[in-house]
Amino acid sequence: MALNMDALGKKIGPITKDYVWRDVAIYALGVGAGFSDIEYCWERKLKVIPSFSIASIFEFLTYIGLNSGMNLAGILHGEQELIFHKPIPTKGSLTTEGAITKYYDKGEGKGALVIGESDTFHSNGEKLFTSILSVFSRFDGGFGGENAPKVTFVFPEREPDFVMEETPDVNQPLLYRLSGDLFDIHVDEAFAKMAGFERPIMHGLCTFGFACRALIHHLIPGEPEKARRMACRFSKPLYPGVPIKTSIWKTEDGKAVWQTVNCETGETVITNGIFEYGDIPA
Repeated sequence: MALNMDALGKKIGPITKDYVWRDVAIYALGVGAGFSDIEYCWERKLKVIPSFSIASIFEFLTYIGLNSGMNLAGILHGEQELIFHKPIPTKGSLTTEGAITKYYDKGEGKGALVIGESDTFHSNGEKLFTSILSVFSRFDGGFGGENAPKVTFVFPEREPDFVMEETPDVNQPLLYRLSGDLFDIHVDEAFAKMAGFERPIMHGLCTFGFACRALIHHLIPGEPEKARRMACRFSKPLYPGVPIKTSIWKTEDGKAVWQTVNCETGETVITNGIFEYGDIPA
């Protein structure tokens, strides 16, 4: 099956998702929150982890996959950027509109990248965030398109300013998928093996949520509403139950770079991380 070129630029949405405090808390538990950061889990003190925004656009991500015609057995989240325009309220209705904006061809046998962009608005009328994502489709390269531009990313040549180590539970994907990311590769052993893995893998966006918690904990503790931008590239799969380490380097006021590493193998599972933070203009 070839990529559907007719899907390029065609509007997806509006897609509406209603949510309440339980959805916010379930997402937080899915990305490792607990008593140590109770403000993400308890309705009396509730604050929203900014990466919860991803949980509100899973249906949009599904349309990216279906409309593009990509081979679903070979897809992995490639890159993710979130730009936060306003803090995310603890309940309400979210409306998302966007489109597939680009296909990149990495070559025959090397896969393709599908780029999707969207804006999400709250029922109070405020634009909350913009998502720019790429999906790596391992089996859809070689269609004759242009390759993605090369990006140079350099980490500081010094020890990180902050390091946070955590161990996602062996059952973490089962909890994380309750927020709506139901792709079989994270729960079905037969599907995971068909895709080339030993067993179901962690959602990359779940590990992304662990990293978001680490960034807030060290850079804007107790103030997730000050997150302005979070971006990264997913570089390696991770199995549930494997410990991870997120390293953070402050580069200037309100800016940092970061990466997340598999503590057992030393492999970087998320790289090219960018985090920007500070007061959001009124």
